[in-house]
Amino acid sequence: MNLLSLFSGCGGMDIGFEGNFVCLKKSINPVLHSDWVKEDLGEWVKVAPTIFNTVFANDIRPDAKAAWVSYFHSSKPDANSIYHLESVVDLVKRAKNGEKVFPENIDIVTGGFPCQDFSIAGKRLGFNSHKSHLGAALAADEASIENRGQLYMWMREVISLTSPKLFIAENVKGLTNLQDVKEIIEHDFSTAGNGGYIVVTAKVLYAPDYGVPQSRERVIFFGFKKSALTEEALNALTQSTIPDTFDPYPQKTHGSTLYPYVTCTDAFVNLLEPEFSSDLSQQKYSKAKYMGKHCQGQTEIKLNSVGPTIRSEHHGNIEYRRLSKEHGGNHLEELAMGLSERRLTVRECARLQTFPDEYQFILPKTAENKSVSSSDAYKIIGNAVPCVLAYNIAKNIESKWLAYFKEA
Repeated sequence: MNLLSLFSGCGGMDIGFEGNFVCLKKSINPVLHSDWVKEDLGEWVKVAPTIFNTVFANDIRPDAKAAWVSYFHSSKPDANSIYHLESVVDLVKRAKNGEKVFPENIDIVTGGFPCQDFSIAGKRLGFNSHKSHLGAALAADEASIENRGQLYMWMREVISLTSPKLFIAENVKGLTNLQDVKEIIEHDFSTAGNGGYIVVTAKVLYAPDYGVPQSRERVIFFGFKKSALTEEALNALTQSTIPDTFDPYPQKTHGSTLYPYVTCTDAFVNLLEPEFSSDLSQQKYSKAKYMGKHCQGQTEIKLNSVGPTIRSEHHGNIEYRRLSKEHGGNHLEELAMGLSERRLTVRECARLQTFPDEYQFILPKTAENKSVSSSDAYKIIGNAVPCVLAYNIAKNIESKWLAYFKEA
């Protein structure tokens, strides 16, 4: 099934939707989903591929494209041409002017539209963002449908242009607490294709419930093309309570009486300290000084618990792997061994986001793509959807695809 990815970043959603990547064995519940394991690698497993294949991706960040292309080039020789370094606004305008921008026969559209304007950590301007679709500041009197807070409307335009059977949109939990933003977005998405989509009531997914070692919460929107649905699916998806056999939201796999949550200790298995590692992404970490616990990102992680939400922020907001005793550090055995205070490395952040270790984030400049520094890497990792969470969504949709949709 051809997948068109918008706001792709470094590809967490795309990796999860295609499958065939390496993750922690503890991230997969063996009772519920033993069939998800393609290869057992000890502490790790390679998960099975899915029916989805990314044929188009886009973002405005050159570092995100460089990282995406570097990872996907082995499976997609044309990765560089698949990824379009351009705003969705400009892509839609070109398409409406008659250019062939988007591929034909798109089955599914995914997109994590920008979340900064809905995030609790931001100014929460929502639809009235002061940033343009390219990230530049707008003048105070420059209201625009092209502002960053309304880019989901341009995702809706892509859906109208490509007419997929299904679309999936992702954003921060904070969106659900900002006036009636969630309901407005649900309604606006339902008008795609001249009102041709059923948008089910959006839900917030807690990433640890799906094998992700990070307390990330994300709201997920699903939209189904009415004319593509089977009669049974159409009836099920319009009910106030959707039957389990047609529920697009994946069942929980971890926590409570299920399978134990994946912890930071689990996630950091076999990682050497930066000075002893040969992995560039493990060698690099923020050297920003400790600024006191009144500031964001000045606490250390709890090893026997899930990790904090990895944010797309500057170096001073990256949590500590280990604080000194003077700053209130609790990892006393490590401090006694002489291990120094430091923030999370790029690789540790990637592990908490369930990116495979073969994904290298620190990249030199090439003829086609820019270099990716540790500062860039932190930002694109923090912006991503955890690969394992995306895989849970993809496998649930895959298992119900033939029940949802009429044969082509």
